[in-house]
Amino acid sequence: MTSPHAKGWLPEFLILAAIWGGSFLFMRAASIELGALPTAAIRVAIASVFLLPILLAKGHWAPLRRHWKPVLFVGVLNSGIPFALYSFAVMHITTGFSSILNATVPLFGALVAWFWLGDKPSVSRTVGLAIGFGGVLLLAGGQASFKPNASGIAPAWAVLACLAATTCYALAASFTKKHIPSLPPLVTATGSQIGATLALALPALWFRPDHWPSASAWWALGVVGVLCTGVAYILYFKLIETAGPARALTVTFLVPVFAIAYGVLFLGETVTAGMLLCGGVILAGTALSSGLVKLPGR
Repeated sequence: MTSPHAKGWLPEFLILAAIWGGSFLFMRAASIELGALPTAAIRVAIASVFLLPILLAKGHWAPLRRHWKPVLFVGVLNSGIPFALYSFAVMHITTGFSSILNATVPLFGALVAWFWLGDKPSVSRTVGLAIGFGGVLLLAGGQASFKPNASGIAPAWAVLACLAATTCYALAASFTKKHIPSLPPLVTATGSQIGATLALALPALWFRPDHWPSASAWWALGVVGVLCTGVAYILYFKLIETAGPARALTVTFLVPVFAIAYGVLFLGETVTAGMLLCGGVILAGTALSSGLVKLPGR
């Protein structure tokens, strides 16, 4: 049953899931021509250019200037490294597979918070961690191998890249909680994109493609930068205000639905019953480990 106030936030919830589901599709379209690092760098640079005027118009420059060091650093963890890793991954495994692995972010977040912040999980959340990681092992074991595919890269490396990206997201969340004071969400969003841009600029320049990308690649970059990063951040933070952090977090569970659908419709990707089953196990474990669902009496 939906919340009595669901009519206020449900449309934004669905739109955000649809946008983030599409990010995997657009990342793949750009990465194939530009490579992982240039794609990630241009994505965050576009998002920075999009968000900065909004930040200035809102009068939030002063808090960003006061706390620029931790905010820019968290951008490296929360955007720079993960975007580069996912841009690499979607070139070698399906976008749907990548999105299912991305849904483990709250799972890794609970684990990192446990070890770093001493946020010991309850019995229910501990069971969720075990179930979730079991689902990851089943999914990775059944879908990835270290045998190189047509691209010359073993799918297992792409899987590991996705899991490393989710770990970065988890580390960024705990770092933010510990080292960044309560700031307007737009400040953290804009500053983090600027930090990611600065971190990726030189590596992206070093690994720049030896040819000028096509118009379709630039179009994909524009969409993933403005829509899937800039607009998505604004929607996400608005969702936190209207629906609350717990409900906003559950958007992660719906993203794979859209990503898998886009992959099938536009890329001709295949979805197996095993993928869907393991994805369900991962989502169930994530829901428990994040505290969104609890076992009876726990």
